[in-house]
Amino acid sequence: MQSCYEKSVLKQDLYPHNRLRAVLAEGDDVMIAETLFIALCIFAVAFMFAPIGMGGGMLFVPLIHYGLGWEINGALFAVSLTLTAVVSWGSGLAHRKEDYFDNSALKMGLRGAVPGALVGVGIVTLIDDKMDFVFKVLSVMMITWAIYKTVRKMEAESKTEDDSEQPTEPQTIALQIGAGIGGMLSSVLAIGAGVIYVPILRTFGQLEPRKAIGTSLHFMMIVVPVAIFAHLLALPSDMFSKLGEEFLLILIFMVLTFLGARNGARYGMKYLSEKQLMQIFLMILIVVVIRYTADLIGF
Repeated sequence: MQSCYEKSVLKQDLYPHNRLRAVLAEGDDVMIAETLFIALCIFAVAFMFAPIGMGGGMLFVPLIHYGLGWEINGALFAVSLTLTAVVSWGSGLAHRKEDYFDNSALKMGLRGAVPGALVGVGIVTLIDDKMDFVFKVLSVMMITWAIYKTVRKMEAESKTEDDSEQPTEPQTIALQIGAGIGGMLSSVLAIGAGVIYVPILRTFGQLEPRKAIGTSLHFMMIVVPVAIFAHLLALPSDMFSKLGEEFLLILIFMVLTFLGARNGARYGMKYLSEKQLMQIFLMILIVVVIRYTADLIGF
């Protein structure tokens, strides 16, 4: 039985490099349906991830990899990070307008996150030929950790314990180290790393859920463009050509992502409680970790 990765490679061989031109020229019903479905999914991912402080890279990568047949490499990472940046700015500005961010935690965390992002690009350059396997293993490990920390935090908050048992001051060093790991994984996995930032800000920054979400998005607003720039500098010429050929399609995805992020952020702030936001955050993490685990073991 073929793995999902093998199927995506076959799809890449079957379809021409410029997908949008092929859709318009050939009128292939299957290709049109697949492209429209992926576009709709990208809008939905931005809408769902924007209210919970995540950029959507955990799903942008598999959507483009499996749905459009792109290889997991620097070009795909640059596109995923670009869409993630659009989500972070679209949602981050909406959260900033409502004062859902913490400037002190932001400044502390950036001291670790920006250097971490640069280190991550170096790692990608060194392990490029093994990127598919490394990407999925690191994703499973990272998301499993985030699930554990989120569940623990939710359990702690559901108990009526004495506040003196929990630290009330931010733990600066732990926050910076955690943000540094998030920045590194942002580059290595082509994600915004909200899956790391939100639990870190909740645990070590002592932020309430909405401020943790808004501050996570502010991390991404700065760190993700740094990661994009560094990735583009490291891209070989053939991958630049791939991005050029698909520029119009990428631009359409960016517009859909911005619309999804802005509307998703507004919906979340207006209609979802903090508990509901954390439950959605946890549910998405569980779905993604199951997907990557299944792929690693050959389903």
